[in-house]
Amino acid sequence: MTSYGSWPTPITSELVVRAAASLSGVAVDGASVWWSELRPQEGGRTQLVQKSGDGPAVDRLPGDYNARTAVHEYGGGAWWARGRSVWFANWADQRLYRLTGNGMPLPVTPEPAAARGDRWADGDVDPSGRWIAVVHEHHPPGAGPADVVNEVVVLDAEAAGSAEPGVLVAGPDFVSNPRWSPDGTRLCWVQWNHPDMPWDGTELYVATVAIGDDGPRLTAPALVAGRPHRAGDGTGDGESVTQPVWAADGSLWFLSDRTGWSNLCRWSPDAGVAARVQLDAEIGEPQWIFGQSRYAILDGGRVAFAARRDGVDRLYVAGLAGEVEQIDVPYTAISSVTAGGNDVVFVGASATSEPAVVRLSLAPEVARARVLRPPRDLGLDTSWFSLPEAIEFPTTGDATAHGLFYPPTNPGVEAPVGELPPLLVLIHGGPTGAARPMLQVAVQYWTSRGFAVVDVNYRGSTGYGRDYMRQLDGAWGVADVDDCVAAASWLAEQRRVDAARLAIRGGSAGGFTTLAALAFRDVFAAGASHYGVADLEALAIETHKFESRYLDGLVGPYPEARDTYVARSPIHHVDGFDRPLIVLQGLEDEVVPPNQAEMIVEALRAKGVPVAYVPFAGEQHGFRQAANIRRALDAEMSFYAQVFDFPVPPDEAIEPIEVENL
Repeated sequence: MTSYGSWPTPITSELVVRAAASLSGVAVDGASVWWSELRPQEGGRTQLVQKSGDGPAVDRLPGDYNARTAVHEYGGGAWWARGRSVWFANWADQRLYRLTGNGMPLPVTPEPAAARGDRWADGDVDPSGRWIAVVHEHHPPGAGPADVVNEVVVLDAEAAGSAEPGVLVAGPDFVSNPRWSPDGTRLCWVQWNHPDMPWDGTELYVATVAIGDDGPRLTAPALVAGRPHRAGDGTGDGESVTQPVWAADGSLWFLSDRTGWSNLCRWSPDAGVAARVQLDAEIGEPQWIFGQSRYAILDGGRVAFAARRDGVDRLYVAGLAGEVEQIDVPYTAISSVTAGGNDVVFVGASATSEPAVVRLSLAPEVARARVLRPPRDLGLDTSWFSLPEAIEFPTTGDATAHGLFYPPTNPGVEAPVGELPPLLVLIHGGPTGAARPMLQVAVQYWTSRGFAVVDVNYRGSTGYGRDYMRQLDGAWGVADVDDCVAAASWLAEQRRVDAARLAIRGGSAGGFTTLAALAFRDVFAAGASHYGVADLEALAIETHKFESRYLDGLVGPYPEARDTYVARSPIHHVDGFDRPLIVLQGLEDEVVPPNQAEMIVEALRAKGVPVAYVPFAGEQHGFRQAANIRRALDAEMSFYAQVFDFPVPPDEAIEPIEVENL
């Protein structure tokens, strides 16, 4: 029998990245379906893929072009297609390009005054094909977060390198989702202001479009739905409105959480706003990125949508009278929902299958599915995959928290008798995010070696209603830590994991929770922080515009609540650290700058706490390049092997990581 952690496995870091691709941004344009693929083996670039009819899927971006925008730093909505053309923001220079037919990409916008100073996202081409309404983020030379301007502008869709934006919407701190009505006479958009984040409170506007000698302009803007969460006096219930979509009849559909769940509503000029789908489930997701789509309007007025309940996505169709029917599909995680006629096209994944692009016919007589872009062939039987078990467990304040538990799974190994497995507690980022029940080979990397894993949906996570998300207000660094401790302790009490070998790991906001758990609690034997926050005060001062007021809600207004920032920042409580820590950090991270990682590493070195530091040149907030993804996984594996004193699995060329002070 082989000890837990040392099980031999074919699920190596090389397999994790080999031909791996993150699929997103599905669009239907006539007979073509487009999608984007983030490819680690191509340096982490995003390729655009087009499939026309029954023909093959074709890569469309030549050379080193990379369809990725830096708006809000998190991007999304970096491209859109119309006819024979696709427009995209190129990562290297952030200029907007147009690709037509089999030609080369041509710039639409001019060189900005500051390198990468003009950024573009979430565009929509008007019915005439002449104009693009698009989100423009302008960074003046030497700009700080307070100097960045976000606005909706209009561009000439066919301009050749000199398109000057005409401003349509200016004034709000943030804007998204500019969308033309089917007849081109109206434009809608979503806006919000500091200190709200888009899941706190947004406003949906509609305005009339007037075409003059200098192009389109807006008149008579009217508020349709939504309200701020933190009004001028710092209070308010808030309504988050997202993902507006025009229907063929001129009505406007959107998602609203006014009922406590993100559900579907419909607005028309005559009838105003009416609820169309009401479920105790989440259709919407937190708007961290542009271009999200969880529903689509089919021909004839039916609506296909994904909704999440108990952490699992399901596909539904709403009829003309509001009746809702669940569609039987084998997918538990669904995104990028769009429509082509009576077909719904989406990205779907399951617990045993990575994401695929799927086209499902929803013609009244029969539902037929066709996989347009299959998941990669891992060459593994499904017996290698640990299946997620939805769990809920008691936590502080007489509350209940949630998670997905993955037991160690390896068909070629007999588990040691009388021994319990080590546990990795995974903490998603955000903290407004969610663990998703889909095959993630990077999780199976651990479970196939003999680790148990729990992916915690702590209070503040989405997918369980607005009230559950709001439970983290003012409590970041407390409630999330409590829930991660509760998850690990509950599993240990259930005799499913070894209470002496509990480890915690997370990235970004999850990295902060990791550091806080090690600084303020004594439950975990080790931790791994991936680009995590060590100093809340430094984050509030230094981070980018989109998140520069995020902590007002999670911690308190700064600087008024500075004492709370200091009290909850792990960097000010190094005396509480006595367990080994590995820190992994991208050196070009604009969200959590590298000094956050370096501060905590230097402090632990000075104290003599075992610590390892792995910096990655050329990486931003998250690792996208194949070599770096592999190095991060294997370095963390080496770290746990040294801390828990077991050999790494044989026959793997895992380079040992130096753990100082061990």
